[in-house]
Amino acid sequence: MISFFVSLAVLIVGYFVYGTVVEKVFGPEADSVTPAVAHPDGVDYMPMPLWKAFLVQLLNIAGLGPIFGALSGAIWGPSVYLWIVFGTIFAGGVHDFLSGMLSLRNDGASISEVVGIYLGPIMKNVMRVFSVILLVMVGVVFMVGPAGLLAKLTPSWMNITFWTIVVLLYYFLATLLPIDKIIGKLYPIFGICLIIMALGIGGATILNNGTRPMMEMTLKNLHPNGKPIWPLMFVTVACGAISGFHATQSPMIARCLDNETKGRKVFYGAMVSEGIIALIWAAAGVAFYEGTGGLLAAGGGTSSTVYDMSMALLGPVGGVLAMVGVIACPITSGDTAFRSARLTISDWFGIDQKIIKNRLILSIPLLGIGYLISLIDYQVVWRYFSWSNQTLAMFVLWAGAVYLAKYAKVAKPISSLMAALPATFMSAVSCTYILYADEGFRLSTKIAYPIGIIFALVCFCVFLVKTLIPALKEKK
Repeated sequence: MISFFVSLAVLIVGYFVYGTVVEKVFGPEADSVTPAVAHPDGVDYMPMPLWKAFLVQLLNIAGLGPIFGALSGAIWGPSVYLWIVFGTIFAGGVHDFLSGMLSLRNDGASISEVVGIYLGPIMKNVMRVFSVILLVMVGVVFMVGPAGLLAKLTPSWMNITFWTIVVLLYYFLATLLPIDKIIGKLYPIFGICLIIMALGIGGATILNNGTRPMMEMTLKNLHPNGKPIWPLMFVTVACGAISGFHATQSPMIARCLDNETKGRKVFYGAMVSEGIIALIWAAAGVAFYEGTGGLLAAGGGTSSTVYDMSMALLGPVGGVLAMVGVIACPITSGDTAFRSARLTISDWFGIDQKIIKNRLILSIPLLGIGYLISLIDYQVVWRYFSWSNQTLAMFVLWAGAVYLAKYAKVAKPISSLMAALPATFMSAVSCTYILYADEGFRLSTKIAYPIGIIFALVCFCVFLVKTLIPALKEKK
């Protein structure tokens, strides 16, 4: 239990200390006019109070990510704590803050447009396609899961196809309507439920520590099947440490902030909150199933695992929270994924979204494609989503590093290492994973590991030569 509390304390301190450093390096301007204030459109650009913006951002980026991913990552043992804690503070928090703030500085632009501004037109087009594909996959992942669980809990005629169509109809409304009609009203409630659920699970696990103790820190690989920690765990635990999907969501809230100084609380703060939720579920999962073997046998991060843990640890109230958690929370990530896809395409082609006809033209094909993809095996979609997710995070961090080196007004160019170093790390993770994983090239670790490291070093050297060194010379 000591390892858990130390990890929790580091996360909290990290928000106040490193989060403040990141904020000072970027230099928010209190008197700047944000996109929500400059041209509110009653659909996507609408000022929100701080508390609501935070809760909406938390639920946008979280859903079931910090629960399923953390439980699956905990199968490798307590070493997952290190990735959740340091990944959140030094990578995920920086990534989310920069993606949100750079969108603020660029009129609320989608992340593909933001990356294109700082990495060039070729990367802009790559990111446009990459982002839309990823967002549709996210929507599908968080459409099929809840539909499957609802099918188990309802009469037989309400099968998975029925519930998939029901969820799809809700997605249509959430994608089409102004942000304050559904998302602004429901998300704060579900965000509070997500937090209460995590606190309840954490409290019950602590109280039961005598009979089902939390595991203490060890760097030993405890995966029952011996699967390597690197790079698999770093992709499995995405939303609880760093996730490229967050970068697609942050611009949505960037269009709703009325002051740049709220950025750290909303973007960095939501990421740290998600890290805390992931830490709680990782610790609770191993304790509840009495080891990594039991957690693996239970299925790792699945709806059934979450439901069983909630019912056993929290009783009937836990059952209600579990239903909200495993059904409502993923749906709230899926609907904003399709909404972000709409916004990405509208930014791409310059389509005015104040006109409902234009929103229909984009929303209907996106949701239709999503339904067709939902017919593919769920596990296949999930695996490719996981890799795409971390690859997107890599691109966004490199874009943030270029901004800090060349355009930041307050800090010196060397501060760009704040983004460049985690970008280098994620470059190694992404490259190594696709070379090694079953859904990739299935190369041996003897080949995948060195190539992944070389790729990351090449990316870093290109950044040094093309961006950082010239910026340092220019600022002298």
